[in-house]
Amino acid sequence: MNIHWLQHVEFEGLGCIEPWLEEHGHDVSCTRFWAGEELPTTCDVDGLIVMGGPMGVTDHAEFPWLAVEKAFIKEIIAHNKPVLGICLGAQLIADVLGAKVWPAKNKEIGFFPIFENENLKADAVGFKPWENQTVFHWHGDTFGIPDGAVRLASSEATENQAFLYKDNVLALQFHLETTQESLLQLYENAADEITAAPFIQPLEAMRPFFPMLGKCNDLMFELLGRLFASP
Repeated sequence: MNIHWLQHVEFEGLGCIEPWLEEHGHDVSCTRFWAGEELPTTCDVDGLIVMGGPMGVTDHAEFPWLAVEKAFIKEIIAHNKPVLGICLGAQLIADVLGAKVWPAKNKEIGFFPIFENENLKADAVGFKPWENQTVFHWHGDTFGIPDGAVRLASSEATENQAFLYKDNVLALQFHLETTQESLLQLYENAADEITAAPFIQPLEAMRPFFPMLGKCNDLMFELLGRLFASP
């Protein structure tokens, strides 16, 4: 498959996703919006991954490429191609599907558990159970669940942490792709967001959770296998 991914800032990459795509024989390409790169045509894309970033989905004045990006995502979804959105990427998917995106009551930065939808367990849609899985978060906005989508997970701070639209569009507010290296890079570039708040951890409080990143990556690999079957 030709997997294209969208990067909004230089310091938020694919993490563990990139080696998985390469090992499974996918062709990987990228549009770096921060570098002014252009999007490919949708017919050249078999699957799409939309990554995170510090901007919001309505920040068109500062980031005029957001409108073009949204149209691209919407077209990919309309063609029933697999799409994975992470953090801002999940919010963009929610936005193009008609759901509201807004500033969350609490920023969520650090390691916190997620809980499955009581009425629809993850394994009911082909995923391994997520219940009480501690994952890495870094977000200040949240999203509603689009019509036709199902919520898969929540956390104490954020009701809507993940949703599945149809069978091939997965939106994750949290970061299963994070490696220790990518986490430290994110922290280095966004440490000004670390303040005293109920759901924000300083780096020292995050470090004991670093060994859990491998388990999160394994879950990410399982989701990738579900979305992007080997070519």
